[in-house]
Amino acid sequence: MIEEDDIDLLLNDLFDLYGYDFTRYSRASLKRRVVRLCSLDKFPSFAELRYRVRNDPAYLKRFVEEITVNVTEMFRDPAFYKSLREDVLPVLGTKPFIRVWHAGCSTGEEVYSMAILLKEANLLRRSLLYATDLNPSVLEKVRKGIFPLNSMKQYSESYIASGGTHDFSGYYTAQYGQAKFDTELSEKIIISTHNLVSDSSFNEFDLILCRNVLIYFDKDLQDRVLQLFDASLGTLGYLALGTKETLKFSVVQNKYKQLNREKIWKKIS
Repeated sequence: MIEEDDIDLLLNDLFDLYGYDFTRYSRASLKRRVVRLCSLDKFPSFAELRYRVRNDPAYLKRFVEEITVNVTEMFRDPAFYKSLREDVLPVLGTKPFIRVWHAGCSTGEEVYSMAILLKEANLLRRSLLYATDLNPSVLEKVRKGIFPLNSMKQYSESYIASGGTHDFSGYYTAQYGQAKFDTELSEKIIISTHNLVSDSSFNEFDLILCRNVLIYFDKDLQDRVLQLFDASLGTLGYLALGTKETLKFSVVQNKYKQLNREKIWKKIS
């Protein structure tokens, strides 16, 4: 049985030894993931898990991956991408240059989805997509642009539901059970580690996407991150959150107008 005090010890270790600050993550979610990891990796006790995290760099990498992992897919929630196509990109298209930030991008499926939308709107050549995550190992997957081939049927269906009219398979090359996406897409993606808990703003963006990341944070940290996004977003820029996330409790809520029920807000002041 893992107690709250055990979680505190582990979080202090992660911060003191490695600078990872998980102290303001949702405690219930964090505890579930630690319990799951203990079971998966067959640790006889919490002390064994803690010892491995403190002393084994390879295991630390696995631990951080499991604690921060987010389920992601291409064109997830097709209605959201349809709204980007119809409501957001035509406005962004009036700008000479477009900067998009995917915060907490995980393995990058949503970043490539966005690159495809921009290409189809004839905007990719004057866009840059910044893909950031706390976890360096997932960013390697973004860099490679390689995803499982057996996911492509579902991704193609979601792409079509989002308003896509091209042959989705034209965006990747199939090889050895994997789909390698075109370099035309990846060369517009800038990849960097960024910790939403502790790092500051690093550019001014026209669109920020952070979908299904805030749900793992406590309310205070959610508000801090939303203020970070506000500081990073140009006037009349757009902020996109996940289906269960909102600006409603945040100190910045009055600076935004919700576009529609797809959780896209426009900065109005």
